[in-house]
Amino acid sequence: MSLSRRAAREADYAEFVADRQQHLLRIAYAVCGDWHGAEDLLQTSLVKLYLAWHRVHRDGREEAYTRQIIVRTHISDTRRPVFKRERAGLEGWDAAARGDLAYEERSALFDALQQLPEMQRKTVLLRYWLGLSIAEAAADLGIGEGTVKSHASRGLDGLRTVLDPVDAAALER
Repeated sequence: MSLSRRAAREADYAEFVADRQQHLLRIAYAVCGDWHGAEDLLQTSLVKLYLAWHRVHRDGREEAYTRQIIVRTHISDTRRPVFKRERAGLEGWDAAARGDLAYEERSALFDALQQLPEMQRKTVLLRYWLGLSIAEAAADLGIGEGTVKSHASRGLDGLRTVLDPVDAAALER
């Protein structure tokens, strides 16, 4: 590969990362629920993206591929034995997330999301926070479309139960 092509490809990669880094960091945070872990997850994912950039950039699916890397890297990291995982040392020092919701509502939502089982949380995030289609979420997670529907439905029910236990109790009667 010529030096100018390599430089152009690296410039394209750097531009993509500069443009999308904050968005990707928010996705990583939503997946793992910890800002420090999200930064590590994003860094690992961006290294993997860099290694595959020549293929990914050619197809024009950079963001979808990066989301898939983030989700799969987190799955891989959580499957490792506990003694090999890194832990953030500054619990409670995470920066506040920006958003349209009031702080209390946003905090309650993220707390409720963290109470969901892992695949339900990831499915809800991909489908409803990022607005992916069922097929896109299934491809990112490496599961079937029916499984995405099932996890999303159960995840939304779980969120409703946690976020509004009074209404959920009334529905059960």
